[in-house]
Amino acid sequence: MKATGIVRRIDDLGRVVIPKEIRRTLRIKEGAPLEIYTDGNGEVIFKKYSPMGELVNFATLYTEVLAKISGMPTIISDTEHIVAASGVSKREYLERRLNPVIEELMETRRSFAARSGEIGDVQPIEGVDRGAAVMYPIISSGDVIGSVIMLFNDEKTIPTETEIKLVQSAAAFLGKQMEE
Repeated sequence: MKATGIVRRIDDLGRVVIPKEIRRTLRIKEGAPLEIYTDGNGEVIFKKYSPMGELVNFATLYTEVLAKISGMPTIISDTEHIVAASGVSKREYLERRLNPVIEELMETRRSFAARSGEIGDVQPIEGVDRGAAVMYPIISSGDVIGSVIMLFNDEKTIPTETEIKLVQSAAAFLGKQMEE
């Protein structure tokens, strides 16, 4: 844990203000849910809450099935990070921050499917050379909670209608799973 040197007092309603610099750096927006943890040493830890965290094991199995059926690597993200990956190096993808382009697609609830000539135009993660072939946001109870992204395979095959429908179905299913 890293000390910031910032000290805040608790007000009479038990509130603590998280400084603007920290909110900006960690991309914590107004109304964002935070999980509160405590430990035996009297520490209180705030962590950004990710509903996809509850589905990580399930999401991992889903990426394995999608990658095997389609022959295309598949990743699943929450709104900021990759939470599951299959068909690619997990070490290279897991917990890595999403590219702002993917975040923008999710925020605007838009999907993406590459067409001829667009191979590698949308990079899910900066610094990783494999581009997104298909991306659909995961929507649960009206909120975007993540995305399902199928990456280009080594042959850079343009996604067919089948791959697009697989990703769309996966996103819809995971969204419904969160509502249960």
